[in-house]
Amino acid sequence: MTDAVPPEAADLLRSEPLMAHLATSVDDRPHVAPVWYVYDDDVVSLVTSGRKLANVRENPRVALSVQKDKGGDAQWAVSLLGTATVVEDDAAFHEANRRINAKYGADEDAYGGNTLVRVDVGSATYRTYD
Repeated sequence: MTDAVPPEAADLLRSEPLMAHLATSVDDRPHVAPVWYVYDDDVVSLVTSGRKLANVRENPRVALSVQKDKGGDAQWAVSLLGTATVVEDDAAFHEANRRINAKYGADEDAYGGNTLVRVDVGSATYRTYD
């Protein structure tokens, strides 16, 4: 554990099932897409496919952003920069997928065609709004 994420930001990331936005880039062509995630000890786990997965395979440098809003007003925001790793391990995938689906209220085996990606967080910024 590198303590890249301050404890207050870690608490926010674990607080509720909010959507994260994963930013990838290949050949100077950025791509941002929503993802479900779980966060533990400076690692974000997500399962994905398609353009996001292809981009991560080509360029593992990613960013994630999570924000909570209330009535259109931001309550807090966390931005993470890190290095993504595609995990080709069935047991690890099933465990992460189960945890993510439980967090977001989906069936335990939903989204079984995706692939596990872990993001080792290198730096984090966060802000709360009054």
